[in-house]
Amino acid sequence: MAGRVDRKVAIVTGGTTGIGFGIARLLAREGAAVVLAGRSAAAGEEATAAIRAAGGQARYCRTDVSVEADCEALVAAATGEFGQLDILVNNAGIFPRATLEETTEDLWDRIFATNLKGAFFCCKHAVPAMRRAGGGAIVNIGSANGYVGGANLFAYSVSKGGMITMTRNLARAHAADRIRVNYVSPGWVITETEVEVQAAEGHDADWLAEAGRHIPLGRHQVPEDAAYAVLYVASDEASQVTGELLNVDGGHTMR
Repeated sequence: MAGRVDRKVAIVTGGTTGIGFGIARLLAREGAAVVLAGRSAAAGEEATAAIRAAGGQARYCRTDVSVEADCEALVAAATGEFGQLDILVNNAGIFPRATLEETTEDLWDRIFATNLKGAFFCCKHAVPAMRRAGGGAIVNIGSANGYVGGANLFAYSVSKGGMITMTRNLARAHAADRIRVNYVSPGWVITETEVEVQAAEGHDADWLAEAGRHIPLGRHQVPEDAAYAVLYVASDEASQVTGELLNVDGGHTMR
């Protein structure tokens, strides 16, 4: 199939690198005009240029999702340039390692400001725009840690668990507006950032490859795996899907 989100307008936060860029690139390839939100202008312009070079419609909007005014301006930029807003992908997130006792108040606040408060701000300003458009789709990018947690990912795990509650609350609250809200858990995606994090913990490429072979479906995930799941729940194919949690983790959470 092609053109699965043709003539739709999408915002992807954290859309300039990694999983977010994979999502933005696929949405653009399937016909959406995409606004990439992120803090790095250099990464934003590079990602936008790549999508345009492949024939897609895209623009970059510098955004710190922890700042409400930035999120409001992001929605205004999307509707101002493309006329409407149909899809919001809340992908921006940070995941510093820390156990309960290692987690400082500052670290807790930084993680929640991006991972949960940022998604709240974006939803708050996107919903009125989607309501004016007659409906829309919000996709919250979660994590397996939102279900079961990780000892050294304490605050991150709690923030992703909070996003599950936010997903289900908004799905019920805005069903009458024809705004669907779903949660996609991308699995263990080996991005450049994840490679750096694992290296800091003493894990090399061989260790990562072996860990991937122990996932039930035999490999780590890539950004495109999450992107196809987002494409589905953002498209009209999922017109009766809301409040759902979709794992794209190769069966990892089954263990």
